This record gives sequence, C-alpha cells and structure tokens, in this order.
Amino acid sequence: MTTVVEPRKPSARAASLAVSEAFGIFAIVFAITAPIFYVVSELAGLPLFTYHPGTNRVDFGWAAARANEGPAMYWYGWIGSMLFGSTVMGLFATLLPRGVSEKIPLALIWIMPLLALPVLAFVLMPFWTR
Repeated sequence: MTTVVEPRKPSARAASLAVSEAFGIFAIVFAITAPIFYVVSELAGLPLFTYHPGTNRVDFGWAAARANEGPAMYWYGWIGSMLFGSTVMGLFATLLPRGVSEKIPLALIWIMPLLALPVLAFVLMPFWTR
C-alpha cells in the first residue's frame, strides 16, 4: 500500500508578498538607506522624538534634559527618524520603472552599514574615553 502526499502550496495571499517585485525593491532600498538616515539623524541631532525616562515623558524632536529629571534619550528618536525616512524612500522606490530599479547595486546593502560603523564609532568615542 502506497500513499502519495502532495506538497501543500502556500496560499495566494501568503506567497504574494514573498514574490512581489515591489516588496523586493522596497526591501533593497530600505536596507540601503537605513544606515544613511541613521547616521545623518545622529550627526545632525535630528531625533524624531526625545524620551525622558526619569519622568516617562516624550517630546517631539530634540529636547534638552531638564534639571533633576535625569538624562534625555535620543536613540529611540534616531531609530524613529531612520524608520520613517527609509520607509518613505522604499515606497518611492516602488514607483520607479523596472529598468531603473534593476540598476540599484545590491552590494550597497552591506557596504552602507560598513561605511556607517566607523563614523558612528568616531562620534561615540567620547563615551569610551572618559
């Protein structure tokens, strides 16, 4: 007695995002622009918001730490700026013609983070050398 088991095909809804050309372009452009937006927002001091953990307060944009309230945390705001900027760039990239989007070098996906690391290490050097 033999039993033949046919492999299950993924549903059309589940497979559509994985094979979507627009999603692929979005992911590539997002991965390339994320380190750029992070470094620029960190160097320019442009967090999307500032979190004050001592008082559990969130301010829009950059805000200085207040006396007797503890430090201000900008990292969350830099991540927010990076996510917003990279998402917008990824969405715009999905509108590009196919010929233009095929010319995006995929090597930039790993080159951009490597270029961002020395810059961020230099900027954070005062925290290591105190």
